[in-house]
Amino acid sequence: MLRITRMDGTAGATLLKLEGRLRGLWVEELARLCAELPGSVAPIHLDLAAVSFADDAGVRLLRTCLRQGARMVACSGIVAELLRGSNP
Repeated sequence: MLRITRMDGTAGATLLKLEGRLRGLWVEELARLCAELPGSVAPIHLDLAAVSFADDAGVRLLRTCLRQGARMVACSGIVAELLRGSNP
């Protein structure tokens, strides 16, 4: 299970706080939510401090979000390790 909390961040940004496991249908839900946000107008900030697991699709989505301008404001050790991994 994954909890996604949407909050107003600084400078008009939207902060998404994720808690739990980013996998399966939750990857699709996060992708849908990110696509709905006006990231080109105000950045998306991701708080990943409470993410305990991300499957391959979750890691790919996070990398895509970061390439498209999202900013990571906090990150758990496991997610940091997965994002540093060799899979593109």
